[in-house]
Amino acid sequence: MDLRAELLKSIWYAFTALDVEKSGKVSKSQLKVLSHNLYTVLRIPHDPVALEEHFRDDDDGPVSSQGYMPYLNKYILDKVEEGAFVKEDFDELCWTLTAKKNYKPDRNGNSVVSHKDAFKLWCLFNFLSEDKYPLVMVPDEVEYLLKKVCMAMNVELNCCELEDHLSQDPQQQGGMTVWQFLELVNSGKLLRGIEREAVSMAIEEVYQEVIEDVLKQGYLWKKGQLRRNWSERWFALKPSALSYYMSEERKEKKGSIALDKHCCVEVLPDRDGKRCMFCVKTSSRTYEMSASDTRQRQEWTLAIQTAIRLQAEGKKSLHKDLKQKRREVREQRDRRKAAKEEEMQRLKQLQEEKERKLQELELLKEAQRQAELLLQEEEQRRRLQHEEMQRTLEIQLKEAEQARASMQAEMVLKEAEAERQRKRIMELEEMQERLEEALQQEVKARHDEESVRYAQARLLAEEEEKLKELMKLKEEQEEYIIRTQREKQVLKQEMENKSKYLEEAQKQLEEVRENRQRVDQDVMAAQRKLRQASTNVKHWNVQMNRLMHPIAPGEKRTTASGVFPSIPPVLLARRESSLKLRQRSEEKHCDPESQESKKNMDNGETKRLSLSSDMDTTAAEPSN
Repeated sequence: MDLRAELLKSIWYAFTALDVEKSGKVSKSQLKVLSHNLYTVLRIPHDPVALEEHFRDDDDGPVSSQGYMPYLNKYILDKVEEGAFVKEDFDELCWTLTAKKNYKPDRNGNSVVSHKDAFKLWCLFNFLSEDKYPLVMVPDEVEYLLKKVCMAMNVELNCCELEDHLSQDPQQQGGMTVWQFLELVNSGKLLRGIEREAVSMAIEEVYQEVIEDVLKQGYLWKKGQLRRNWSERWFALKPSALSYYMSEERKEKKGSIALDKHCCVEVLPDRDGKRCMFCVKTSSRTYEMSASDTRQRQEWTLAIQTAIRLQAEGKKSLHKDLKQKRREVREQRDRRKAAKEEEMQRLKQLQEEKERKLQELELLKEAQRQAELLLQEEEQRRRLQHEEMQRTLEIQLKEAEQARASMQAEMVLKEAEAERQRKRIMELEEMQERLEEALQQEVKARHDEESVRYAQARLLAEEEEKLKELMKLKEEQEEYIIRTQREKQVLKQEMENKSKYLEEAQKQLEEVRENRQRVDQDVMAAQRKLRQASTNVKHWNVQMNRLMHPIAPGEKRTTASGVFPSIPPVLLARRESSLKLRQRSEEKHCDPESQESKKNMDNGETKRLSLSSDMDTTAAEPSN
């Protein structure tokens, strides 16, 4: 623990004493007084004017902007020099501030320790307390400090009383405050029957050992360097030096032996009437001393060797080192305890897990027994099902044999039926061939119908040409009438002839119209024949569908043959003779243009006759 941490512990008590409301805030005037006292006891040079500026009642100073802790570190603790001040005076200042408020001794004067001894115990408490705020001392350190005091009085500490006291307050098991510690000591529970002076002396010894780092002190005989005589001196051993005084009050210091890692201590044989001798050798001189007895010599040699060892290790305080070791031991013990608790918790969990798994195992065994029972029931049920299925299969086998016999008989019938079907298929194939021929005839009839339509269209075109010619003649006649109006008398005969020609042309036109009507009638006859042929095809299709159905035994087969009507030959002969007579009469009365139109009409009539004869032939072929 460094000097800054030690000083902060004492200052913390002084600050909390000034915090009356326990709000963590102290007035600037009180802080100014505290800071002035700290400057004084720590022997830090300071300017009173600057101190006044720092603690002005405004918001500009360092205390107002940053708080007191940064100010304390910057202006006070950073300027502290170790050895430049008396640590006891500093502690007395902080103790005076905090004791007025917190230390409450017995008003009747029955306290075990005095006010001065309480201050020393407070210093010891600060030294051994934990480095956490608020400051507390763990029960192990409380027991250690009380044992040190009891050992100084050569009495044994009553640990049971201490444990009972700690067990009464659970909060003290985590740590005890200094005021609780002083109250415990003043109660007399742990120091019954011991005089107040003995307690005070023991506290003083422990204070010197722990706080002032006095490893050992007492009277020894020392041999002088010049006069070589023996003088009794009070020696006080610290880690850095072995000092000696005229008396135990340590008012007059006679000298000091600086100790370092190169020093050593040796036991000397008795001589010059002195016994229990030993010497301390330094790099410059050897100091010879004599103890009162062998036990004292051994204690002194061991204490000096300890101081030399601390110097060699670079440590300034034995008890700081021991405190750190005890803290490490406590931390290790706490870690082991935590690990042990964790291990116990883990073992407990494992035990619970084991019990749970045993329960699960019992449940599994019970489930296995139930499963075996279910398996046996299932096996028995399967056996019954198997027997039932075997009986069913035997019945089905007998039924299958019967079905096989019936199927064989049925197969014979099916073969006979298949033979009949094959014959019927052959008949249908023949019928299909006939239908194909009828279809070809129908296609041919359709072609003929298209030819007739083409001829009819051509006749219509010729008729239109004739009409155009007649209209042209009429126009010429009208023009001619206009031109020859003056010559009417002369051309009258010629006009009559033209009129005759016009009448003949109109007669020819009427004949052409009659011919067209006859051609239309022929076309309609051809269409009727075509429809008749389609009806015959449908009739054949019906016959084929009937043949496609199987004939059951006992049915009668009905056959039908289509009859295609044909044009009688007598009617054809009459038609031809009438056409020839008409041609002859027209040839006598018509001019060459009408004769040419007659030829065209004869050609068309001939074509129509040939078409009708072809259609008659087509219609007659199916009947044949």
